[in-house]
Amino acid sequence: MTRILAILAAMSVATPVQAQICVTPAEAEGLALVAMPDIIRETGRVCATALPATSLVRRGDSTFLARYQAEADRAWPSVKATIAKVTDPSVSLLLDSDFARPMLSSLLVPQLVGRIAVSDCGTIDRLVTLLAPLPPRNTAGIVVTTLAYLKAEKAKGRNVAVPDLPLCSTGRR
Repeated sequence: MTRILAILAAMSVATPVQAQICVTPAEAEGLALVAMPDIIRETGRVCATALPATSLVRRGDSTFLARYQAEADRAWPSVKATIAKVTDPSVSLLLDSDFARPMLSSLLVPQLVGRIAVSDCGTIDRLVTLLAPLPPRNTAGIVVTTLAYLKAEKAKGRNVAVPDLPLCSTGRR
C-alpha cells in the first residue's frame, strides 16, 4: 500500500521543469489505449439503466472489449515511460508493481466517466457502435485528435470542456 501511495504522490508533484513537459500524440494515444477498457466497462455500468444489455458498452465479455484489452496490455510498457516522463523518472520502479495499473485506473476512470449523464448514453452507444469496426489504435487516435482540437478551441477563448492533459502542440490543424 505504501508503494501505491508513493506512486500517487510522485504523480501529483511536478517540478517547474516537469511542468513544461508535454506528451506527444503517440504517447497520449497510448494513455488512451490503456484507459479505454476500463472506461468502456465503467460507461456500461453507468449506462446500465439506459441501454439494452446487448449494447457494446454493456457487454463485458465481448470480443470488442477483448480487442481493447489486448491493445491496452500491449501499450502499458510505453505508457509507464510516459507517466514517468510527466511525473518523476523514479516512478518507473513503482509502476512495475502489479497494483499500479489497477490503482491508476480506479482513480482516473471514475473522474472521466463520472461526468456522463444518463441522457447521453444513447449517443455514447451510437458512437461506440460506429467506432467498433476500427482498430483500437485508430479509436485512440480519434480521441487524442479530438482532445487536441478541443484544447486549441479553448486556447482561442471558446467555452469547451477538455481534460488538462499536457499535449504537445503538433502545429497541425
